[in-house]
Amino acid sequence: MNHFISIRPAILDDLETLLQFEQGVIEAERPLDTFLAKRELYYYNIPELITSENSQLLVAVCNNEPVGSGYIRIENAKQYHKNPKFGYIGFIFVKPNFRGQKISNLVIESLKNWAIEKDLKELRLDVYNTNFNAIKAYERFGFVKSLVNMRMDI
Repeated sequence: MNHFISIRPAILDDLETLLQFEQGVIEAERPLDTFLAKRELYYYNIPELITSENSQLLVAVCNNEPVGSGYIRIENAKQYHKNPKFGYIGFIFVKPNFRGQKISNLVIESLKNWAIEKDLKELRLDVYNTNFNAIKAYERFGFVKSLVNMRMDI
């Protein structure tokens, strides 16, 4: 079922919905990460993402209802990287009944356009190595794998 989807900057009035989206992200990632604490979690400072000049938090909207999200934040790169700054993308979420409609692509494309306006030359994101569907979607968009982060309990 295809709906008309628009993309707009998030506003503070979206906070309650975005907090629900955040819990959706955490719920999806819990089975992928045994290192996540077994308590209520929050990943993002959503009000800061909405109001900061160094970030852009977007919502995908259908019939005036937010159905997806994603942010980009300007980050400093390591001194040995070719680009001194990059756009870090996160909080990519689409409500379950709207998945499969490439809404995340619309969000990422809009985030990419914001990065271009800010004269950034590189986008980065993190994804769990066992989140195969997300990896495939990001690769279709043009992302390539670069580093593997490893850890262990001691």
